[in-house]
Amino acid sequence: MSNIQQLEDLTTQVRRDILRMVHKVNSGHPGGSLGCAEFFVCLYKEIMETKDGFNMDGIGEDLFFLSNGHISPVYYSVLARTGYFPVEELNTFRLIDSRLQGHPTTHEGLPGIRIASGSLGQGMSVAIGAAETKKLNKDNHLVYSLHGDGELQEGQNWEAIMYAAGNKIDNLIATVDLNGQQIDGSTDNVLPMGNLKAKFEAFGWDVVEIEKGNTIEAILEGMAKAKSLSGNGKPICVLLKTVMGNGVDFMMHTHAWHGKAPNDEQLANGLAQNAETLGDY
Repeated sequence: MSNIQQLEDLTTQVRRDILRMVHKVNSGHPGGSLGCAEFFVCLYKEIMETKDGFNMDGIGEDLFFLSNGHISPVYYSVLARTGYFPVEELNTFRLIDSRLQGHPTTHEGLPGIRIASGSLGQGMSVAIGAAETKKLNKDNHLVYSLHGDGELQEGQNWEAIMYAAGNKIDNLIATVDLNGQQIDGSTDNVLPMGNLKAKFEAFGWDVVEIEKGNTIEAILEGMAKAKSLSGNGKPICVLLKTVMGNGVDFMMHTHAWHGKAPNDEQLANGLAQNAETLGDY
């Protein structure tokens, strides 16, 4: 088990990876990736129970599905930094014929990637299907998923949310990155979603709120609580309150960096705020 400092050091390195990957190709989504860095580090280093060696069938281990696939930089970085594929492969992000496309894909067989994602609103349905499969196979492991808050404006989510509760899919922990931002502005300005906690509860879910979603300790505590609720007849939603662009001051609290790459000067600034901890690729 890692200590808090080790998790924080890895998070810092992941932020560096994100900035460098997006800068190199002048393309990608740094804002949401930075905001979810702590969550991904905790998920892959502490929370999920996985087996050595990646296998697409996922039997006998926890599974994770990324629904908001545009935050692939953080996903790739954490997968590489936890041994799924060589860290050096991060150099190929978004290049032609790379396994590390802008949205995760499966046709190139990248270890850790179970679905092609990025068409928003679909990941909830996939995660529910995987969780139901585990129940049918009497596999007691859990299914985790991550969704953007703006993504919940897609109607398919609410059909899936209703289905999960109606069918007691209680081995699913679906996390919503509640940063209040999306590509065109704040979620409240684009399409207000009201009280998501009340909505999920009204649909028959248990809800855990993590108020400090960029704090390692808070994530570990909140996700442990969510895990303790599994098996009680209800799916679990985690509302993870994060800051878009966290860790890079000029990217924080704004939608402007949803899908914008830093220039040379901005990259240097961002890296200076996040001192190298494990070695760049």
